[in-house]
Amino acid sequence: MTDMVQTTTAPTAARVSDTYRWAQLAIGVAAMVMIANYQYGWTFFVPDIQKKFGWDRASIQWAFTLFVLFETWLVPVEGWFVDKYGPRLVVLVGGVLCAIGWAINAEATTLNGYYLGMIIAGIGAGGVYGTCVGNALKWFPDKRGLAAGITAAGFGAGSALTVAPIQAMIKDSGFQTTFLYFGLGQGIIICILAFFLLAPKPGQVPNVVANAALVQTRRNYQPTEVLRQPIFWLMYFMFVIVGAGGLMVTANLKPIAVDWKVDAVPVTLIGMTMTAVTFAATIDRVLNGLTRPFFGWISDMIGRENTMFIAFGMEGVGIWMLYLWGQDPIWFVILSGFVFFAWGEIYSLFPSTCTDTFGAKFATTNAGLLYTAKGTAALLVPLANYVQQTSGHWDNVFMLAAGANILASLLAILVLKPWRKVVVAQSTV
Repeated sequence: MTDMVQTTTAPTAARVSDTYRWAQLAIGVAAMVMIANYQYGWTFFVPDIQKKFGWDRASIQWAFTLFVLFETWLVPVEGWFVDKYGPRLVVLVGGVLCAIGWAINAEATTLNGYYLGMIIAGIGAGGVYGTCVGNALKWFPDKRGLAAGITAAGFGAGSALTVAPIQAMIKDSGFQTTFLYFGLGQGIIICILAFFLLAPKPGQVPNVVANAALVQTRRNYQPTEVLRQPIFWLMYFMFVIVGAGGLMVTANLKPIAVDWKVDAVPVTLIGMTMTAVTFAATIDRVLNGLTRPFFGWISDMIGRENTMFIAFGMEGVGIWMLYLWGQDPIWFVILSGFVFFAWGEIYSLFPSTCTDTFGAKFATTNAGLLYTAKGTAALLVPLANYVQQTSGHWDNVFMLAAGANILASLLAILVLKPWRKVVVAQSTV
């Protein structure tokens, strides 16, 4: 009954200015930038960890998988705290845990030590991520795709400026010192930002604007209801199969470049010269960030599923082309950038589609439930390493990832789109 009151009676708080809303979004973006390296910086540490301790690569990459699992699978719990107590406390605790996680990595001498460090960092990063995306969805019901995309862009592109500094510090001071300094610095900044985050009160944000391309419910589903909706599990499956390909490339970008013998080859593009792997990693992060608000904005205009069809199709083609031509250093840089551009939008399209389908009141928790699909996808990353080690090449991994994206593209337009129209129509009767 309270849900109906919120949508049909006079607002309980005055509308806030757009400047205020964008300021809240900016704080969330800054926090997302600070957690980006915990995921996207990991690939630079792997070769040095392997060299120092002699462990096989698949065993080391379990640390990455555990990070993503704990970053994602606890988000619904953290989201429940956010929906109940507000965003500040969760982000504050998240910053502390991020700092502790990489401080443990700095001292670790066993695989279990790295696993523990990345688990703790994952719990912290997930708290920050889920809170900031959920807050964006609540502050911008009128621009949900764009707001979720801009916030997720902080995570996708946030590590771009630190690609070169992290690699330089690893080279000059060692990977353990790099873990410590970056871990503590980023964690402290997250804690400071936490004090400025606020959730909107009823009436502070505009009502949803009617748009024929956007199918949005007027009902607020409880998280327990969401889990009983078959359409949620279709979205979950699509998230997993698209997410797995991008995470595989994220975790193995440098190892793939090493295996293809392009990692240290100088590449000159747009007036800059860097080694192929540094160039690729920098461009990947920028494009992985830009794609999130870009496709989020597109989806606000032409609809979520139409946008998924285009983006996932591009991703499937991009992965296939990277497999065909990626052993040329210039194509490795260009096509890995294309792959990340076509991949990163899942982090704006899926949360906004989830909130469109199940309502904004429990958006942080419900989007968090869907976000656990990223953790499930991460389980396939070590599998990719085992497939590569068994065969001695990356061919099967690339073909599986390309096929999965084409499947998701078709599911979006042929199954999700008509099904979601029916679900939303039934929920508003």
